[in-house]
Amino acid sequence: MKIIFFKYQATGNDFIIINNIEKSFFLNKKIIKNMCNRNLGIGADGLILIEKNKKYDFYMKYYNSDGKEGSMCGNGGRCSVHFAKKIGIINKTNTLFKSIDGYHSASIKKNIVSLNMKNVELVKVYPEHIYLNTGSPHHILFKDKINNINVYKEGKKIRFNKKYRKTGVNVNFVKIKNNILYVRTYERGVENETFSCGTGVTASAIAAYHIKKILYNKIIVKTLGGTLQVKFEKLLKYYKNIFLKGEVHFVYKGIINI
Repeated sequence: MKIIFFKYQATGNDFIIINNIEKSFFLNKKIIKNMCNRNLGIGADGLILIEKNKKYDFYMKYYNSDGKEGSMCGNGGRCSVHFAKKIGIINKTNTLFKSIDGYHSASIKKNIVSLNMKNVELVKVYPEHIYLNTGSPHHILFKDKINNINVYKEGKKIRFNKKYRKTGVNVNFVKIKNNILYVRTYERGVENETFSCGTGVTASAIAAYHIKKILYNKIIVKTLGGTLQVKFEKLLKYYKNIFLKGEVHFVYKGIINI
């Protein structure tokens, strides 16, 4: 079977996106894993199927590069909006779509996509880390230096420890300098460091604000793949109107035989 795919990246977080509005095919775990393989396939951090939804503009079905369906992906969501606009699923600057964690609103202007993330109702503060869920679970550590950290080795240790082994967790190493966050992330499902993680960037910004390491609710975040912006509102004990904003780029279109 021949499948038309589109390759996208958002601050280096890259995805294979496929139009499956007609639900004309099914991809199993092995096929997805092979397509995402950087040596034997197309290569990507994840694969996204854009499907029809009766209530919203579309449904974003996200798979990690290990072939398993994943939780919410912030950069994947932003790429999906750009893709939906590119192929005509949406013809306006604002959209409402659904993913595994519920519905999301988003706006697009040229290559800039701003995505409304889910509310964060619980931030768990521990002596050495912070845990919160921004559509995906995140373990956050604040460090003075992150350039020399072996993110793969240290992140893997935490992701597969007794506490997280069953459900998994994304691990973020965060440095703050001049009110700018610098974030490196080990992603579950990819099981490696990625150039950027949208839900991780969002979680890191909220965590920094929550423990008063940063006093602004509009935060610039730098990742290995580029710069993102996170803004939010705090209402009593929870966070709402959370937006992840940054560039999205269409890389190429191709055909693959599966």
